[in-house]
Amino acid sequence: MDVKVVLVIVCLCILAITSSEAGIPKCCLHTMKKIRPRTLMNVKRWEMQESNGACDIQALVLYVEGYAKPICAHPSERRRLKRMKIKRP
Repeated sequence: MDVKVVLVIVCLCILAITSSEAGIPKCCLHTMKKIRPRTLMNVKRWEMQESNGACDIQALVLYVEGYAKPICAHPSERRRLKRMKIKRP
């Protein structure tokens, strides 16, 4: 096979993998059981990762202000997060 053809095929494969819909899902592989209260106060948004489908553990994904990557927390931390958000002015 011509080197150019192989290069084009490799580039197309990389593009398909890195696209938003066809890419490898970003899953939490492990969770933190205790999150500092200050970190919980700075959570901008959160979502639950379910253990079905591509991800094999249940996790609370926290998007924290000032953090580049989301934090994977134990699902029980959701209760603490809701309590902290209610008390926050």
